[in-house]
Amino acid sequence: MRRILLVCTGNICRSPTAEGVLRARAAARGLREKLHFDSAGLHGYHVGEPPDPRTIRAASARGYDLSSLRARRVTPQDFDRFDLLLGMDSSHVEALRRMAPLGSAAKVEPFDVEDVEDPYYGGPEGFERVLDQIERRAEMLLDAWFPYLLSLGGR
Repeated sequence: MRRILLVCTGNICRSPTAEGVLRARAAARGLREKLHFDSAGLHGYHVGEPPDPRTIRAASARGYDLSSLRARRVTPQDFDRFDLLLGMDSSHVEALRRMAPLGSAAKVEPFDVEDVEDPYYGGPEGFERVLDQIERRAEMLLDAWFPYLLSLGGR
């Protein structure tokens, strides 16, 4: 099983959305047993809290259930526990690489070639844009991973 951690600032908007979308899309492809997704924030502002209500509403309208997710902070152990850590924007990637133990920075990559903008301080349209971008990128990532994961042992 490959383990992927999605990382944003407080783990209540972008990274839980990406976790929920990737889980659902991977399950739809029969990859539930091959991919594990989790999310975390660089800061502990919201530890233990569910995603922002606007995030939950926007995701729910598209069929993603984020209600069971709870915010947590990235830990040094995450670099051992996960095969890949994906930062939602370039500042997250830089921060993760700085905090990575020796030899672990190579596990850190951007989620997308473009930053996923933080919708927290904006209106509902920002949450829709985040979902649009995450859904597009999730499909691209799964398309890239799918043949490799299937080669590890069919569905």
